[in-house]
Formats: sequence, structure tokens, C-alpha cells
Amino acid sequence: MFKGILITKDEAGYHAAVQQIDDAVLPAGDVTVRVEWSTLNYKDGLALTGKSPVVRRFPMVPGIDFAGTVSESSDPAWKVGDRVVLNGWGVGETHCGGLAEVARVRGEWLVPLPAAFTTRQAMAIGTAGYTAMLCVLALEKHGIKPGDGEVLVTGANGGVGSVAIALLSRLGYTVVASTGRPAEAEHLKALGAAEVIDRSELSAPGKPIGKERWAGVVDTVGSQTLANACATTKYRGAVAACGLAGGMDFPATVAPFILRGVTLYGIDSVMAPLAVRQEAWARLARDLDIAKLDAITNEIGLAEAIDVGARLLEGKVRGRVVVDIRR
Repeated sequence: MFKGILITKDEAGYHAAVQQIDDAVLPAGDVTVRVEWSTLNYKDGLALTGKSPVVRRFPMVPGIDFAGTVSESSDPAWKVGDRVVLNGWGVGETHCGGLAEVARVRGEWLVPLPAAFTTRQAMAIGTAGYTAMLCVLALEKHGIKPGDGEVLVTGANGGVGSVAIALLSRLGYTVVASTGRPAEAEHLKALGAAEVIDRSELSAPGKPIGKERWAGVVDTVGSQTLANACATTKYRGAVAACGLAGGMDFPATVAPFILRGVTLYGIDSVMAPLAVRQEAWARLARDLDIAKLDAITNEIGLAEAIDVGARLLEGKVRGRVVVDIRR
């Protein structure tokens, strides 16, 4: 038995509770990890509240991220005592996840934890920070340089947005942060944003193509915000889209793509191959300012995760949340 959050669904409805969980609940896997820290992402909030059909198998331990130490392994790539991190792969959705003391997974899903990070710091990064790094890598590989102009980050107070600002500013880019919480402007500037704009400037219906402004964009919102970001991106600029907090729709035209040669990159963190994950984590270890990471990190215990997950969906959580599985 081990402690964790278990989600069940029956005739009485959808339930999430902290409880003792039988080992038999764990799915097949060749590596067992003693989880030390997990985190809360938007998808975790959906899973914990049942507001979207994220969980597709019951009972389920939620948590799309975890960091800890290998306790058993039949995979030759891993030995007892190895420090590891996991992001995505359907964990917390179809395969029991990280909001529990124990996780059993496929060894090929794990990444060695960079020596630069503790397991707590790895979860302060989590899928949000790892996704932010994937977005930055996409803009870099497109050829966008700091001298090319402003880079827009939407949903700036969220986990992806916060880490993206910290990364881009440290790399020398001029970052403009878009947020629905203008009271947080000083916080965003402390992370490295040169300017903060209200999300209303991007969320209302706009022209098919607008005045060129952005050399690049990291978009976590989707919907009209993404459409307007594409419409105002400079000639041969790029947009990295990784979220849908504003909706799954994309009310745009082809104008930015065929008249300005704008490129829209879709950023998938869930099923990204191992080499991509390793590159992202190596760059995080090199380029992320740990002091800025600490400034956007809030710590909670496992017992608080369900309530905080609901608040996260309401837009009431700033930055990153790490979950101490041991309390």
C-alpha cells in the first residue's frame, strides 16, 4: 500500500481523494519509482476536477509529471538509486501517474534528472517548463535571434508563460508578456518581460492580417489570441503554439502564412521522442535561472492538490506549483 490521490468513477459520479492505494492498482511497467515531488499543470486540474474527460481509465492516479528515485528496475537502462524525471506519455490519463508515493512505468519514458536540479526543482519546471523550452527551441531553430525584434508570450502568468519569459529574457530576447492579470505586471517584469500588455489586446476578433510586430510568439492560449498573434507576426516570423486555455478553435485565415511566410509550429510535449526531451532538459539546465524559477514556485502538500487544482482552472494560481508527495 502507498499514499496517493485516486480518481474513481461510478454511478454516484466522479471522485478524487487522497487515500491508501493497493499496489495492484499500478499498471505494468519495468521500472518502479519512489516519487518525491510532483506538480500541477492545467491538465492535472482538469483531471482532479473532472471538468474535462482527461482521465480515460479508472481507477487512476493523476499527475502527468513526477521526479524521484528508481526503487526497482528490470530495464537495463536504469538501476536502483537513479534519479529520474517523467513528463507526459499519457501518465495520469491512461497510465497511473505522479500524484502518489509510487509510480510504475516503462523505462523508455524516463529521462535522467540533470545534476543541476533537485527533484523539487525538476517539478518546479515540470511539463510546463519543459514545454516552454520546446517552444524556445522551435523559435531558435527557425532562426529567430534576439536582435530580430520582440517576442510575444501569451498566458504569461501561467506555468508555461512564466518559464518562457525567464528563458527568453536570459537568452537576450525582448519579451512582451500578455496577461489577463495586469496587477501582476511587476512580477512579470521581474521575470524578464520588457513590457506587459492586457490580453484584451489579442482576445477580441481582429483583422486577417495586421501591423507587423512580433519576431516570434509563444502562445499558450489558442483561439482568437493565437489568430491575432499570427496576424501580427513579422515577415518570415514564427509562432510556437502549445496551449488551448482560451479554446481549441483557431478563427484565422491563411493570410499571415501565404502573404508573410509566417510559420506556425505545433508544440507537443506528451509524446515527444527521447532525444527531444533530453535536449530540452539539457538546455533547461544550462539556460534557466534557478533564482527566477524559485520566485514563481509555490509548494503544497499532497492533501492540498485537489483544491489547488480547481483554483488553477479558475486562473487563480500564479506560476508553478510543486507537490511534496511526502506530506
